[in-house]
Amino acid sequence: MHIVAIGGSDAGISAALRAREIDPSVEVTVVVADAYPNYSICGIPYYFSGDVKPWQSLAHRSHADLEATGMRLRLDTVATAIDVAGRRLTVQDQRGESVIDYDELVVGTGALPAYAGISGLDQLGPEDGVHVIHSMGDTFALDAHLSERDPRSAIIIGAGYVGLEMAEGFTARGIAVTQLQRGPEVLSTVDPELAWLVHAELVEHGVSVHTNTTVRAVEKTAAGLTVRAEHEGQPVTFTSDLVLAVVGVRPNTSLLERAGATLGAGRAVMVDEHMRTGVPHVFAAGDGVVTHHRLLGVTYLPLGTTAHKQGRIAGENALGGSARFAGSVGTQVVKVFDLVAARTGLRDLEAAAGGYSPASTQTVADDHKRYYPQAQPINIRITGDTGTGLLLGAQLVGRLGTETAKRVDIYATALFAGLTVDQISDLDLSYTPPLGSPWDAVQAATQAWSRANPTDARRTTHSAPLS
Repeated sequence: MHIVAIGGSDAGISAALRAREIDPSVEVTVVVADAYPNYSICGIPYYFSGDVKPWQSLAHRSHADLEATGMRLRLDTVATAIDVAGRRLTVQDQRGESVIDYDELVVGTGALPAYAGISGLDQLGPEDGVHVIHSMGDTFALDAHLSERDPRSAIIIGAGYVGLEMAEGFTARGIAVTQLQRGPEVLSTVDPELAWLVHAELVEHGVSVHTNTTVRAVEKTAAGLTVRAEHEGQPVTFTSDLVLAVVGVRPNTSLLERAGATLGAGRAVMVDEHMRTGVPHVFAAGDGVVTHHRLLGVTYLPLGTTAHKQGRIAGENALGGSARFAGSVGTQVVKVFDLVAARTGLRDLEAAAGGYSPASTQTVADDHKRYYPQAQPINIRITGDTGTGLLLGAQLVGRLGTETAKRVDIYATALFAGLTVDQISDLDLSYTPPLGSPWDAVQAATQAWSRANPTDARRTTHSAPLS
């Protein structure tokens, strides 16, 4: 049996590893568009900040490690067509076009950078000082620019996860950073009531942040790179030595679409919970496919953690298994200088759109007992359903070291278990004064929600009977 996986990042490699893990006799070929399989794209900002050196450290596994599992790597090879009836994959490499026969195919082509309708981004490139961060090739191009041209100023278009991480990375190199955000606040995946804390952290470290600023065009001028935008309806102009555009991604679906796959949310490829595309003998996973969200149903939510899980499921099922993707609740976390922001589940607007009756409360709770030195506050925003008391989501912002990331994982686990907000108080969480409180910050926040949202439909006792 021969399984072919397309894509050298999270989904494709995970599928290949799982297939070889289950059946070491199965032949597995991985088609990789560049020469850098299994590299952590999420780690790239930390290479630029100097926290990770050398760049080879970004590899989850080396080339030799991957081949030691028994998989065959076809590097610098682009998949161009799928012959569904013949079960043949056409690929292009430096030697020309060739065909790979397969029994089962797993497609993990991921996503491509989005340009959000900004004029000039599709015409200017690294040679002009305009960059994206989406691959190791992009990393090398930006690294060369920084080394050879020594830019003193940079404009980052976008203030999402990568944009914020790169603001920190550039600042660590002594580059003056201007950050432009279309929405009312940075980090639009959390509510403005918490995002302003991230905004303040950026400003504290010298980043010039401009919200409610929609970029219309990027131009190369005598003064450098000029970004033309609108701030609350008024034209504004910014100039810098370098521009980094991180305004999101779009699913890379052309290969599967030509093979007959159906597109769904966000124009991503539709897959079922087994990662089947509906095209015979073709599975798909990762940033190019829809996500099954446990609270919303089918959506598009590209995340590295999701891609790893989906790829593993696709690899198992390509061998005839029946593994299911259990779904996502959109758990995310980011470090911005000395601050950590995290979220899981739904916010008010998302919950209302999903048919819930949401309410949110915001609480500040210490990360450990205040009498023990260096206690730090964590801002926590809880969203629950007012009719059922069901936990719908949580957002947290705390200083580095407050275990904010692990605390959001408690809420994520509760969402998977379908717990109510009240039931969070039943959880037997660890306690010692240097690390927590008898009622952890996680529980203090949910108790505040319950006090603000009393309802007869919610259960009023906490202790479940032992059986």
